[in-house]
Amino acid sequence: MSRMLAILSLLCCNVFLPSLADSDDFLQCLSETMPSELVYPQSSTAFMSVLESSVQNPRYLTNTTVRPLCIVTASAVPHVQAAVRCGRAHGVRLRVRSGGHDYEGLSYRSVRPEEFAVLDLSRLRTVDVRPGEAAVWVDAGATLGELYYAIGTADPRLAFPSGACPTIGISGYLSGGGIGMMMRKYGIGADNVIDAWIVNADGNVIHSVASADQDLFWAIRGGGGESFGVVVAWRLRLSMVEAMVTVVNVQRTLDQGAAALVAKWETLILRPFLPDLTIRVIVQDRHAFIQTLFLGRCSCLLRTIRAFFPELGVTESDCREMTWLRAMAFIGLSSADAPVEGLLNRTNDLSTYVKNKSDYVRRAIGRAGWESIFQQHLSRFGAGLMILEPHGGAVPDYATPYPHRQGVLYNIQYRVSWGVEANGTAAAAATGWLGELYGYMEQFVTSNPREAFANYWDLEIGENVIGVDGVTTYESGRVWGEKYFMGNFRRLAAVKGRVDSGDYFRNEQSIPPLLQ
Repeated sequence: MSRMLAILSLLCCNVFLPSLADSDDFLQCLSETMPSELVYPQSSTAFMSVLESSVQNPRYLTNTTVRPLCIVTASAVPHVQAAVRCGRAHGVRLRVRSGGHDYEGLSYRSVRPEEFAVLDLSRLRTVDVRPGEAAVWVDAGATLGELYYAIGTADPRLAFPSGACPTIGISGYLSGGGIGMMMRKYGIGADNVIDAWIVNADGNVIHSVASADQDLFWAIRGGGGESFGVVVAWRLRLSMVEAMVTVVNVQRTLDQGAAALVAKWETLILRPFLPDLTIRVIVQDRHAFIQTLFLGRCSCLLRTIRAFFPELGVTESDCREMTWLRAMAFIGLSSADAPVEGLLNRTNDLSTYVKNKSDYVRRAIGRAGWESIFQQHLSRFGAGLMILEPHGGAVPDYATPYPHRQGVLYNIQYRVSWGVEANGTAAAAATGWLGELYGYMEQFVTSNPREAFANYWDLEIGENVIGVDGVTTYESGRVWGEKYFMGNFRRLAAVKGRVDSGDYFRNEQSIPPLLQ
């Protein structure tokens, strides 16, 4: 079918939103379909506190930020359905928020003027662990910390391969793929999704996406958030771990050979016979912070380290043996003494602005390269850092939309921060330094495309363009989409074209519908 015929077909099916949003009728519709205490219009005295409640980057909470008409704090699936149906009926799109860690704030703000509402899922946070099935149903608004706590207290031998930060929302994490500390053995988070419930663009619930729509099931497991519908619950496969695991933290300065250690670390990543060992590296200023999670006891870890990474100099006194749950608290809360209940803390810090970018490395940078990165960039700006997450494993690039698998050594997250009270000079210095480092790294990282991680949203690599038909253009999406999803992008766009051809669920980096 030609594109023009496809457009005419869509018009006949009445899938486009009204040309002008009717915000009053939208709010009236919400008031008729859900309890009033769940809806916070801009006139509400609690509007700003609810808007800020899970924001992790206050850079987008300024007076110039395009804010939502209202925030819908759904506490049940019918509320999600009502929000979608009211939005479709009255021309108001939804931005969907679970944990609020999205680096560009696209779950609660719009870059361009637009009338939209925020659908906040933080009240949907039930975690139903089923130890006998080695599985869990988790609501979309739960955080990783809440998931970890529920799993670890239900059975200390069960675990889920997820990220280090406990305040990340599970739905945002999985919708971008989700890398973590155990992915070399158990895969990324999205690999371990075995079913889901989703509210589609018609406001209907698909109760078992895995059996009802295999292509949609593939797409939501790493194909980017807020593109195909609102996932309201995920069924996850859990993994068995040893009763005790081992965590080791080691810090070395540049004078102590930090560059050489990072270069040696690069050579270990693709060793397929070390799946129980994850070593991630954080480099900042003149330091390398080396964090190790080993799925076993200290004695076995020491034998492995002495055989393959003796330069690290790890001794028995460096080891901390603990349950998997306590290890997640130690890593996520940055304290060996932190109680596991700290994983349930959902508070956020609004004192610091941040900017992040990402890269993938397929060829070792080497000692000389790391010496130059430390000397020319990291040591010049102490507030900037790079987080290096090891990859590897044998999952095919097409198994889920997350394509950065075969031949990838590691992912890089670049992060720079500055205080909210700082002046414009400080902000310019921080972002300018990040831009220079990112440009310098081009020689070391992937190219054609320069790969990026969808969970680290970065609008500097491209934004969607809306065509004359009111739908995101496929070509504008390719600019950024092939960096996130590579060869999987076209398939994602085809799924979008089938399940949301009118492009109701969209933001500046949502998957565009490919109309065929």
